This record gives sequence, structure tokens and C-alpha cells, in this order.
Amino acid sequence: MPDGDLPDDHLPDDHVELLRRRALTKDAARPEAVQRRHAAGARTARENIADLVDEGSFVEYGRFAIAAQRARRPVDELIERTPADGLLAGTARINGALFGPQRSACAVLSYDYTVLAGTQGVFGHRKKDRLFELIERMRLPTVFFAEGGGGRPGDTDYPTVSSLEVRAFKLWAALSGWVPRIAVVKGRCFAGNAVIAGAADLIVATADASLGMGGPAMIAGGGLGDVPPDEVGPISVQEPNGVVDVVVADEAEAVAVTKRLLSYFQGSTEPGPAADQTPLRTILPERARRAYPVDPIITTLADQDSVTFLRPRFAPEMVTALARIDGCPVGFIANNTRVMAGAITAAASDKAARFLQLCDAFGLPVISLVDCPGFMVGPDAEAQALVRRASRLLVAGAALDVPLIAVILRRGYGLGAQAMTGGSLQEPLLTVAWPGAHLGPMGLEGAVRLGLRKELEAIDDADEREERVRQATAAAQEHAKALNAAQILEIDDVIDPAETRELIIATLTAAAHHEREPRRRPRFVDTW
Repeated sequence: MPDGDLPDDHLPDDHVELLRRRALTKDAARPEAVQRRHAAGARTARENIADLVDEGSFVEYGRFAIAAQRARRPVDELIERTPADGLLAGTARINGALFGPQRSACAVLSYDYTVLAGTQGVFGHRKKDRLFELIERMRLPTVFFAEGGGGRPGDTDYPTVSSLEVRAFKLWAALSGWVPRIAVVKGRCFAGNAVIAGAADLIVATADASLGMGGPAMIAGGGLGDVPPDEVGPISVQEPNGVVDVVVADEAEAVAVTKRLLSYFQGSTEPGPAADQTPLRTILPERARRAYPVDPIITTLADQDSVTFLRPRFAPEMVTALARIDGCPVGFIANNTRVMAGAITAAASDKAARFLQLCDAFGLPVISLVDCPGFMVGPDAEAQALVRRASRLLVAGAALDVPLIAVILRRGYGLGAQAMTGGSLQEPLLTVAWPGAHLGPMGLEGAVRLGLRKELEAIDDADEREERVRQATAAAQEHAKALNAAQILEIDDVIDPAETRELIIATLTAAAHHEREPRRRPRFVDTW
């Protein structure tokens, strides 16, 4: 029976007390705390959850928990001021109108910053343990609003020395590769709260967020000086360094983006409208060395308004995005020729390898758009542990169980191009090239200078030497044409760019109808 259906004088005393206690867990019971939150330009935890989940679908766990501080404060005060021990948690439906009740089932947790600054209390940890075990048992995708100040030193009602026996962090980390998990961060997120965010698969953060493994008190306690909380790990640092996947203006946008991100892991939808594909025929610049934006190619191939770019300011030479093609959720990786000419750096390898793990863990086919001169080389690149980090992309690609489709847009050179195609042009279910594409074991001019080194050294005249290089490079370019590669079956086809989308759809359809062994569970998805 919903609250308030009968007047209190028609209910037993214990029921009246239940209604009173339930009312104290709601925002309306603490108007001053809510007003302070709103004055700070933020929403309450319950407001965020109400915006995120389907109406009426939230089943709350542990609503009557209070802070473990009976030795310090009266119980009535704890009931009034520390509802739910500062952690809301439960199951719900998200995007139910798109996916129905079963595919939309999720778990939602949120620290409540109006309760002791969203710190992690004893009973909050126990509540997380309970939810994390249920999430694993029911395979529930999870959203966690992680704002808060970390561990709470003020709880008194339990014996402890280190509190390091707490299981919540292990249980949360163990969900990696098992269910998709999205963390949402508004404002300050430090210590244990930051670990919750950092161990998630995707992080959505507002522009005013500050994330750090230790907050100001811990920094000062370590003798590292006084640092304002908003300067610990601001978005100006955490976006370009790759910690945050999507930056948004406020919590309303964060919820909207989170619902979209979650939808990619909830399955296919009805096919969406697509842009006219004919502009793809002329989207690449005529000059082979001229850079161009690859994002418009992705948005053209995908269903309209279905693309979400991830970590765009981190390793921008590699583009990663989630999208839909004909309603099917997919992941895109693409070389960005506007940065490093599209060469794969150590950071780009990390970015792409981790993205492949994410797609593989949750069954998203991968579309690779290749315009790559190879891996970045040279002493500066090697100082970034390139040998190991570049190889990581090859290992991740070789481990893929999901369909991979590769499209050579313009250049496919060297080990970098192989890494973009799962380790070999023969690994994708379909490897095609656009008409102007060239393929080779390394950059063509570099290959000419290396292969003709002795011959070139024997030419005294510099102009004559460079003319010989130009002639040999032209011959190499003719040989490296995609049509020549297709003639000897190094690739599957050379296609009209306007056909790319329909070929992707046809290949994914064939893959979806082919019987495969049940997918193994990946050990985990790297946090990085």
C-alpha cells in the first residue's frame, strides 16, 4: 500500500512508525540540507536517481541504515541527519521503453553528499557488499554516483584497528568483465570514492569535478602541503590524462549521457535513420598528405545521433567511440590524421587496447577505420615504454571474440596497421579498402630510402638523388594500391565508400546468425 493511502488513525501504531521513519529518509525531511545542495548548483542523490531510472522502478535496499555513531550522537539525531548512512542503493529499470523490463534491469547506487559529505560509513560498506553480491548473481549493469570524501573516520560503533578487512572494494573490482559499470562524478570524489569511480568501466564527470586518490586532509597529513579540494584532480587534468571518459556540464547532462552509455550494453534497438552515405566518396582530401577529421566519417556510418566519443582529449591520435549501426551497438576505433599523422603512440595503444577489452567483454562488435602510417618511432617514443604498450594493442586485438570489421580509409602501413586489424589483415571478418587506399610494410618513402640506401649513396648529385627517390616512391605507390592488394587476396575487397555502411550491416547480420560457442568471461577489463 503506498504511503498516505489511509489516515494515520486507521493504521496500527507500528505502521504509523514505519511511515514516519520512511518519511525521514526522504529529501523533504531535511530541507536545509537540500537547500544547501541546490544553492551549490547540485542535485540530491534521490533527485539524480529519480531522473535516471524508469518511474516507480527503484527498489531500495537498506534505507533505514544510519551512521555508526551512537556513542557520539543521539539515535534520533542520526535518524534525522544520516539517512541510509549516506548511501542510496537498489535495483531499478533504466531505458525500459527501449528494451523492456528484463533488458532494462539495473542496479543503482549513489553516495549522498548531503550526509556527512558522502563519506563511506560502516553500514554503507555493508550495503555495498550486499548490492555487489546481488549484482553478480543477477548480472545487473550498474550505475554508481561516486561523489564523496572517502572513508569516514568518525564512526564509533564497531571495533576496528585498520578497517582494511572491508570487502566492498574487492567485490566491486571483481565485477570487472562481468557486468558493465558506469561511475558518475559530480564535484569532489576522493580516496575510496575515487576508487569506486576508477574501477568502473566508464566515468562520466561534470566540468567542476575533482578526483583524487587522496583528498586535502590526506595530502596535508602526508606532509605534501595544503591543496584546495578543487585543485586535487580537476577536470583540466583528469580529462586529457584519460581518467574521465565523458565530460558534461552538469548532473542533468550526466544522467542523459549515462542512460545513452548504458543503452549500448543493453542490446539492439530498432534500426535508426542514417545520413546520406554518398558524401563519403569525397570526404577524404585529394592530397594524400593532408590531414582530415575522422569523426564525421564515424557519425555518417552510424545511426543518426547514436555516437558517443570516449576520452576524446586523451591520446587524440586514436579515436574511440560507442555507436549504433542499424540499431546494433558497436565500438569504433579510428586513426586521427590530425594528430601525429595518425601514428599509434604508447598512449594511443593503451586507449585502443583497453577499448577493445571493453567491447569484447560485453559483446560489442568493433569497426576499425584505418589511416595509419604505423607505430610512432624514435627515442622520445621509446622513452614512453612503447615496446610494451604498443604490443598491448596487438595482444588485445588477438584476444577478441567479437566480430571485427576493418576499413582501410587511406593508408595502412606496418605493424600499426596490423594492430588496427587485430594483428593481421586476415583477422577481421571483413577487411576492405576505399579506392585511394595504399598498403605496405612501412611508409613508402621510408621504405624506398631504406631499400635503395646503397644505390642512393652512390649518387653524388643531391637533386639527382632526390629525383631517384621520387621515381622509386611513385613506383612503390603504384604497387601499394589497394586494388593490387585485393588482386592477391591480402584484403577482401575495394569498395565504393558509400557502400561501407551496408557492408558492415550485412557482415554483422551474418555474424549474428552464425552459431558460436558460448562466450568465455574475460578475466577483467583493464581500468586503464
